Amino acid sequence: MVEGSAIFDRALLRRRWRRAVALGPATFLLDRIANDLGERLGAVVRHFDLAVDLGTPGDAVHRVLTGLGSVATVITASPFVDRAGKSIGIHLVADEELLPFGQATLDLVVSALALHHVNDLPGTLVQIRRALKPDGLFLAALIGGDSLNELRQCFAAAESDMEGGVSPRVAPFVDLRELGALLQRAGFALPVTDVDRLTVRYESAFGLMHDLRRMGATNALLARRRSPLRRATLRRMAELYGRDFADADGRVRATFEVVWLSGWAPHPNQQQPLRPGSAQARLADALGTREISAGEKPGR
Repeated sequence: MVEGSAIFDRALLRRRWRRAVALGPATFLLDRIANDLGERLGAVVRHFDLAVDLGTPGDAVHRVLTGLGSVATVITASPFVDRAGKSIGIHLVADEELLPFGQATLDLVVSALALHHVNDLPGTLVQIRRALKPDGLFLAALIGGDSLNELRQCFAAAESDMEGGVSPRVAPFVDLRELGALLQRAGFALPVTDVDRLTVRYESAFGLMHDLRRMGATNALLARRRSPLRRATLRRMAELYGRDFADADGRVRATFEVVWLSGWAPHPNQQQPLRPGSAQARLADALGTREISAGEKPGR
């Protein structure tokens, strides 16, 4: 997710999503995020003339946006060509890594479960910022770095036990600590990041892997091992998963970390941080305590 490095096979990602649609997609995570996104936008006292749903698979976010009275027109910009024939309003076939929007043309850009799969996240954020009008809003949900840590651990241990080595199988998700800096670097004002964690329980690790296929979220790393996964390794992974991450009833846990980020295109009327020393009231007065000067010991 840094400039100049290719991590994901994006053509494969599109094929994986088409396969998920054919299987019957698992949308529980997208549906939850779409509802949360609607609540977050509902708290913003603004009207958005033109909004873009960028890269989100499925139409859950689009439905939420069109149901908000504060959003006039919604464009779905996505590389998933199979959505173009569906009656979800305006659809633009576009890649998140090369946005087709002019500078300062959009009032709102949202994205769900898409931007963690771009190869150059800093570059994509810069493009989004440039496409927003002054005081335009960007709001996105990405898969975070602690997601599927159970599966990651069990696959690594199983491959080490059965094959004498470890191959990359779970994507290197974005880290929360990096995102605030990336938003500022891209030129966003008032950047905010926060995390939502969801624990999903399955009968076994195989149930989790089936859902990942139906989410289009299986391994699309360019550095992935090309040979098929050995059955013995898969059985060992499931055994370790059941041993280390099962509850009392035998069901296993899977963690999904959703990282939220938001920022505004700069505008002169936005709230600005105060200059150091410009406060008009003392903190001690607000707290009802006595101020202790530098060098003075408490209790005097």
